Amino acid sequence: MKPLQVSPETAVKLAEKLKVPLEHLMHMPQHILMQKIAEIAKEEAANPPSSNNSGTSS
Repeated sequence: MKPLQVSPETAVKLAEKLKVPLEHLMHMPQHILMQKIAEIAKEEAANPPSSNNSGTSS
């Protein structure tokens, strides 16, 4: 199995978000990674961040 084809910046952000070591992330099977990303997306959709900058100012 080859390592994930992602940029170093993306890998670091994903590792932080998934709370896994970077080495584990790089060798994680793609289908498992996609499942974890989907779970995080569901959680964020259910609990939107409170500091929402819409780009409009008064």
